[in-house]
Amino acid sequence: MSTFALALILFVTISSSRVSASSTDNFLECLHKEFNNYSSISNNVYTPINASYSSTLRYSIHNLRFASDSTPKPSVIVTPEHESQIPPLLCCAKLSGLQIRTRSGGHDYEGLSSYASQVPFLILDLINLREITIDVEHKTAWVGGGAIIGELYYKIAEKSPVLGFPAGIGPAVGVGGHFSGGGYGTMHRKYGLSADNIIDARIVDAQGRILDRESMGEDLFWAIRGGGGASFGVIVAWKVKLVDVPERVTVFKVNRVLEQNATQIIHRWQSIAPQLDKDLFIGIMLYRTNSSSGMTINANFYSLFLGGVDRLLSITRESFPELGLVKEDCAEVSWIQSAVYMAGYSLQTSPQVLLNRIQAKGYWKGKSNYVQEPVPESGLEGVWKLLFEAEAEFVLVAMNAYGGRMAEIPESAIPFPHRAGNLYKLLLMVLWRAEHNQDSDKYIRWSREFDDYLTPYVSRNPRAAYLNYRDLDLGVNKVHGRTSYSRAIIWGKRYFKGNFDRLVRIKSVVDPRNFFKNEQSIPPAHSKFG
Repeated sequence: MSTFALALILFVTISSSRVSASSTDNFLECLHKEFNNYSSISNNVYTPINASYSSTLRYSIHNLRFASDSTPKPSVIVTPEHESQIPPLLCCAKLSGLQIRTRSGGHDYEGLSSYASQVPFLILDLINLREITIDVEHKTAWVGGGAIIGELYYKIAEKSPVLGFPAGIGPAVGVGGHFSGGGYGTMHRKYGLSADNIIDARIVDAQGRILDRESMGEDLFWAIRGGGGASFGVIVAWKVKLVDVPERVTVFKVNRVLEQNATQIIHRWQSIAPQLDKDLFIGIMLYRTNSSSGMTINANFYSLFLGGVDRLLSITRESFPELGLVKEDCAEVSWIQSAVYMAGYSLQTSPQVLLNRIQAKGYWKGKSNYVQEPVPESGLEGVWKLLFEAEAEFVLVAMNAYGGRMAEIPESAIPFPHRAGNLYKLLLMVLWRAEHNQDSDKYIRWSREFDDYLTPYVSRNPRAAYLNYRDLDLGVNKVHGRTSYSRAIIWGKRYFKGNFDRLVRIKSVVDPRNFFKNEQSIPPAHSKFG
């Protein structure tokens, strides 16, 4: 490397560091002016000189790809304790030139709640805003933007054994990203997505106004239910409609390997699962494992049925006998215990485990697709061949059946458009050990090869993807941290289909200067020229 190149790198590094320091100083100075009593917020402001800065930063980073020393770090982390503290924080960030990253649970697949490709930036961590209020009489709940799914489930069950909420199986996932991206789980065939059951919200917009559904207007309220809340403001609370669940539900997990005709059963599942009774969800998790005859593929069929075991067996014997489900495979439990079981715990585990915000961390890359016609057995066999490759040692392929209520809701009801015509969503997760992280590019390349293989078998025009499984491979412009309109169309149409244009129009009205932006945020319309 030439002396000139070394000098240039040194200059850029020093300049960036000075800009960051200057932005931080300006931000802190602004806070002193904005808060009459600065001590009310001072203990919730962390800069790199604070002893708790690193632990606060890393606490909610679940994908450790974005916790390395080389990952850009925030100039400031703030953990407000009340929504009233957020408007002055946004004002000071704007005046200081700090980008905003809003963090709820920290599960963003590409780490965008914890880092920005362009510094300086600030993490607004909502971890302290997680109050949950359950109204059993009206079957509603207010949920703080920093709460996790498990906390919501637990609070509901404390108040009623016959109410629940349709959300994910990962209890440590923050409601902020989950709800604003759509949010599915084991009850979406009966009740739709989390976002379909949101009836109000409180958001701090780019002007620092705290708005509810009435004051924000129906356009913005539409946008934040599936369009990604971080593009439009800081959502500090959600009001959700709770749903009815039986006192006893039925769960099962049944494993089948290739030697037990797993290929044929999966092929049949593709046509059957979306057509089953709305009360019944059956998903599949695929991964490779070792058997007595060598390496094989394991298909874990997992299910929640909103009813008793006898009715469940009647349905499966008639509609899906290939699975060979028997009574001994099933358990009748309370809805809250089913949430514990679906999260990977035994049926005897206390529901208090759902309150644990940190349940799993690792290194991974995810990709999602939608399947509209059954993949032929020959296509599935090609998947098995890929899963036998070295990079697939810890790969998980999740297949989540649609149909039911999901096929009844119009594509334009909320920004999430993946409704009628989809048999199931397919998620690929490539995971690797910490000691292999220096080879992360190899695993990410393999994920792209797998995704390429799926091309003939998944949706097209557009090839659809799920926002909550964010994938920066789909197109991004990192210049000056701005997302150009032309680049955004690539991922925008895949995540939102025809709803993308409406999201752009709403963004252009509520945040025309693009204050709330990230590598895949909704751009205002004028950015097509910028």
